[in-house]
Amino acid sequence: MGSIQNSILVLVVLFTVLSCTSKKGADKVNLSVIASSDKDWTGIAISRESRMFVNYPKWSDNVPVSVAEIVGGKPVAYPNLKWNSRKEEEAFVAVQSVVIDDKNRLWILDTRNPQFRGVNKGGPKLFQFNLETDSKENVYSFPQGVFQPDSYFNDVRIDTEYEIAYITDSGNGALVVLDLKTGNSRRLLDQHISTQSEVDYLVCDGIKWENTVHSDGIALTPDKQFLYYIALTGHTLYRVSTKALNNDTLKDNELAPKVEKVCTIPATDGMMFDKEGNLWLGGLEDNSINLLKKDGTLEKVVKDDIIRWADSFAFDKEGNVYFTTSQIHLPINQRKEYQVIKLSR
Repeated sequence: MGSIQNSILVLVVLFTVLSCTSKKGADKVNLSVIASSDKDWTGIAISRESRMFVNYPKWSDNVPVSVAEIVGGKPVAYPNLKWNSRKEEEAFVAVQSVVIDDKNRLWILDTRNPQFRGVNKGGPKLFQFNLETDSKENVYSFPQGVFQPDSYFNDVRIDTEYEIAYITDSGNGALVVLDLKTGNSRRLLDQHISTQSEVDYLVCDGIKWENTVHSDGIALTPDKQFLYYIALTGHTLYRVSTKALNNDTLKDNELAPKVEKVCTIPATDGMMFDKEGNLWLGGLEDNSINLLKKDGTLEKVVKDDIIRWADSFAFDKEGNVYFTTSQIHLPINQRKEYQVIKLSR
């Protein structure tokens, strides 16, 4: 999209601003370490049967496994070592997130962009696995144009009512909408202000982390009416109605005015709605976990040194919150074990 078109989109976008007031958490919070690893993980997913899955992004040469199930507190290659070999045609290459939807299906988002060196031939992949058989049921590919050479498909949410997948591209800023019934996909809000980084660094735990990461965190409301999203290097939370996103007759300049600014929040990586419609998110700059309530109140649930870059979130059937720590802001020699932490209150 040309610079003139970009300018037009910025000018025409209309924002509906919702109030967002802050308060400190009053409830007692318990943090417990569920699993640890000496390798960096990002995504986490928990099934109805309490099976837990994590993924390891291909950010270095020292990543022996892409997807694992936590069994007895230890990661085990999922579904097997062959899928994690990177040598097979359909093996995992550079997985960024794992998600389990309302139908208990496991989704694995493969950027196919190892070490941020550019997207491999064939483009990103979205895999669907059956947890009863631990086998692949579907794999979705994306045409060039929907992905770009430097795309990094980051996170995904599944609308199980209409069978739609929503994906963020943090490589150059866009939303991707995939029809799971037809396999057709569209790239939306490409280079739009809401999908772009706001700053070129964050100060996390006193450390200046210099980077520019576009649309990253994504969350779908329980009623599937709105998609929320935010740039990793930014503080402005946006949302857009799924009705607008799924209207394939709308061009980007017609979709842009339907984007709404929600409020300013702490810098976060992943985020996720609970069943009550409250939005859980991290606090990268001060080692915290925060909660944006339905009434617009922003609550700092807990702040603790153990929370070293809360990356992705998942819930168990009792409603407890789980998140991974990826310590992205820390130099390698200052990192401790990577953890899955359970938050209960």
